[in-house]
Amino acid sequence: MQLQRVTINPAQCQDKQIALTPEQQHYLGRVLRLRSGDRFIALDGGGQQWIAELGVTPTQAAIVETWMPQETSASITLTLMAALPKNGFDEVVRQATELGVNYIIPLISDRTLLRPSPQKLQRWRRIACEATEQSERLILPQIQNPTPFPQALKQPAARVRYLCVTRRQALHLLTHLLEAKQNDSSPQSWSVATGPEGGWTDAEIEHAIAAGYQPVSLGRGILRAVTAPIVALALINAAVEVRKEEAGGDGEDGGDGEDGGDGGDGEDGGDGGDGGDGEDGGGV
Repeated sequence: MQLQRVTINPAQCQDKQIALTPEQQHYLGRVLRLRSGDRFIALDGGGQQWIAELGVTPTQAAIVETWMPQETSASITLTLMAALPKNGFDEVVRQATELGVNYIIPLISDRTLLRPSPQKLQRWRRIACEATEQSERLILPQIQNPTPFPQALKQPAARVRYLCVTRRQALHLLTHLLEAKQNDSSPQSWSVATGPEGGWTDAEIEHAIAAGYQPVSLGRGILRAVTAPIVALALINAAVEVRKEEAGGDGEDGGDGEDGGDGGDGEDGGDGGDGGDGEDGGGV
C-alpha cells in the first residue's frame, strides 16, 4: 500500500512523537480515512522524512522509522523570480514546485497590476506544500514576500542568471544550456526571471543586465506570464537531469514507487488555479 505524505513543522516532532495540528488531523482522519495504527509519511520540508503511525488519539502520531529516499528534484539550487500576473499565480507555484524550484520570489514590476494580500501569500505556501507532497520531493520551496524587481536584483546572486525577454534580440535559453554543457560547466545555483503581461520595460531590462542577468528568449511566440516560468524551469531542469545521467548520476527512482502522476493536491482539492489571466502575451 502506498503511503500518503504530510508535511509537518519540525517543532511538532519531539521524543519520536508528532503533535498533529487540527488541519492535519482533519486531513488524515476525514479526507484519507486513516485510523489508529495506520501509517503515513511525515516530512519536514528540509530533507527529513519519517514513517509515522497514528495513535489511539487523533492528535498524536508515533515515528516508526526514519526513511530517506533520494530527492526527486534536480541537485541544484534553483530560484524563480516571476512577475505577478493578474490571475493564475497559483498554478505557477504548483508547477514550479513540481519542477524542483527551491525559491520563488513573486515580483512587483513596473507593469504589475496585482498587489496580493497576506492571505494570498499563505495560500501560495500551502499550495507549494501540497505540490511537494504530491511530487515526492523532500525539500519544500520557500516563497518570499512579493518584492519590487529592483530590490530582488540586489539579493544574493546565483552563479547563472537568466532574464526571459521578448521582442528583443537574444539567444534561446536552450542554446545557452547546450553551450554550458559543451563547455563542461556545472553551476550549482541558477536564477531565472520572467516578466508580467506586457513584458519588462527597457529600464528593467537594463537594470537586470547591470546586475549580471543574461537576456534569453523562450522562442518566437509570445508566452503568457503564467506559461513562461514553467517553460524556463522545464528547460533548465531537463538540462540538469540529462547532464546527471551522462555523468553517471544516481538516477532517482521516485521514492517509494508511486507514479506521482495523479496531479491531485491531496489536501483540500479546491485550491486549484484561480483561472487564467486571459492574456496572450507579453508574459516574458
